[in-house]
Amino acid sequence: MQSAKDMVLRLLIVDDSVEAAEAIVSGLRNAGIAVRPNRPESEQALDDLLAGPPVELVLAAEDCRTLPLAAVMQRIDATGKDLPVILLADAVDDTLLLNATAAGVAGIALRRRIDQVEAVVRKEWTALEARRALRKLESQVRETERRCDALIDSSRDPIAYVHEGMHIRANSAYLEQFGFDSFEDIEGMSLLDMVAPQHVDDFKQLLKRLSKGEAPPPRLEMEARTLDGESFPAVMEFAAASYEGEACQQVILRRQEFDPELAREVEELRQRDQVTGLLNRSTFLRQLEDAVSDAARDAGHHALLLVEPDHYAKLLQDLGLHAADDLIAACARRLQGALGPDDVAARFAEHQFAVLRRGSDYHGTVALAEAVRAAFAAAVLEVDDRSLNATASVGGVQIGQKIASVTAVLAKAHDGVQSAGGVGGNRVEIFDPGAVDRAEEERVEAWVNRIRDAIDGDGFVMHYQPLIGLHGAPDEMYDAYLRMQGEGGELVQPLTFLQIAEEHGLLWEIDRWVVSRAIADIGERLRGGHRTTLLVRINEVSLQDDSLLQHIREQLAKHGAEGHLLVLQLPESKVFTHLKAAQAFQERAAALGVRVGLEQFGSGLNSFQLLSHFNADMLKLDRAFTEELATTPEHQERIREIASKARELGKQTIANFVQDASSMTILFGAGIDYAQGHFLAQAGPQMDYDFS
Repeated sequence: MQSAKDMVLRLLIVDDSVEAAEAIVSGLRNAGIAVRPNRPESEQALDDLLAGPPVELVLAAEDCRTLPLAAVMQRIDATGKDLPVILLADAVDDTLLLNATAAGVAGIALRRRIDQVEAVVRKEWTALEARRALRKLESQVRETERRCDALIDSSRDPIAYVHEGMHIRANSAYLEQFGFDSFEDIEGMSLLDMVAPQHVDDFKQLLKRLSKGEAPPPRLEMEARTLDGESFPAVMEFAAASYEGEACQQVILRRQEFDPELAREVEELRQRDQVTGLLNRSTFLRQLEDAVSDAARDAGHHALLLVEPDHYAKLLQDLGLHAADDLIAACARRLQGALGPDDVAARFAEHQFAVLRRGSDYHGTVALAEAVRAAFAAAVLEVDDRSLNATASVGGVQIGQKIASVTAVLAKAHDGVQSAGGVGGNRVEIFDPGAVDRAEEERVEAWVNRIRDAIDGDGFVMHYQPLIGLHGAPDEMYDAYLRMQGEGGELVQPLTFLQIAEEHGLLWEIDRWVVSRAIADIGERLRGGHRTTLLVRINEVSLQDDSLLQHIREQLAKHGAEGHLLVLQLPESKVFTHLKAAQAFQERAAALGVRVGLEQFGSGLNSFQLLSHFNADMLKLDRAFTEELATTPEHQERIREIASKARELGKQTIANFVQDASSMTILFGAGIDYAQGHFLAQAGPQMDYDFS
């Protein structure tokens, strides 16, 4: 399943209490899950929601009277959809557990333990996505098998499928080779019947080993026997397969019309690159696939290296195109001289080589890569009558369970060899998935240091986006956005570092910096003759600490700024889950003249009910309402509803992320007070918008 950051959880909450449902939604959002909730209030509403866009989960309260659990389960079962139901309960006893199991619920969550609710939701959501993916894969497998079956049937190679030594499928070429008219003549016949008498005992042992799950030999030379008893030399190739969902062996049995020794030589030539004598790409890939499968299945550790001579184009230019094969052959000899007897080497591309070493840990892989690099750097290449000092770049991967994918292994090795060559060559770069965790820790530590330096050394900057009044006098109002100055002068967006700052307890310090800068700007603007209102975001951690309000008091006095011109914005979901602290904070802020607003408004189940407990001055709509506003009638209706109720309560409304003129027209008609977005003006370091 994709991470919750990349997916939206469409959720139905069946509960008589709006407050209880909203608490669940807020808790899940705080846990990083993007929730799109709905709360049916009747059986008809539930039917309509079930018939609408797909839903992932249903949370049903144990004590819900409007829609009892039995009614919910009955309607979900009637849809035939795979829709898990999680029962919300205050406590769990034997009776509840038995009744819930009998009803068919997927899990039980304790309403007052949001961490446990989150765990159950994630578990059932993951399981649902896995089932959906499995059904999709099964459908694709059936289609693939159908196509493969058609291809096999038309193939000129004699192919059969064998289960426990018995034929379960054979194509026309196979039947023709052994003298059968139809598959009915061979169905259920033992593969032993196709083997000449002198090979039967050995072949029985082979079938026993295959039945135990042992790997088959890639190639078996023997004498086969036709229906008429005629023996002929043959080569048999095996591959694990499945037929109609049942594990079996695919057998390709070809008649050999020439000397077996010559056949072995031909097969050897088929697997080799003719210039270097190394394995060719296709043969090497089969061995790499086996190594990757071993890592995934048995936690084996293997090494893959990609090797390229540095500045190959210049070397070839100096030698001439006629010497290309000689140059590659010389590189191959140098490579082979650095490898062990069990290492597998191949010519992987025009001038790229691949090396596979089984049973190699990370230190062994690094040592092998350094030995290859040193073998090129410490000696000269002899090409015709010329001696060349050629170095090589080596990119490698430590193959293990964390990267048990051929595609991923090759991609990382390719990135490594390109990176090594890109900085001059004669270098080794090894990707070790086990080191990713260590690298992540180092990355986070570096970011923590950068954040602290930014706080202490004014490494943060503010950008300002004007809010355009849609009705009445043109007030000067800006939304302030936090940015960090990067090492190269670029600006770093907050999403890059705020999560790390939160995990390391730095958000309250960032809030103090943001508020200080905003108040200083307000004071400076006042002295310049501009009454400018600034909106800034603070985090819920500041609600728990009186020091921010004390800091605001000191900064207002220091810069001669008016508190009314400062608007502190909090997300609606954070206020809901920290309501008492938010109420106390708002009251103390109001005493300083500072206003508090809600952003992401309208994303909850009943946002206006929150306003009966929290006296917000401004309501900034959730940006989801203005995305594709011109073509989404339900969003237009919702915006009109919010604007109407806000006017009744004396609240100002703001729509952000405005993208086009049609949206502006809709917002004006709906009665929204302010609009902002790139269509109107982009955020920038200066407050220079002409509001007149």
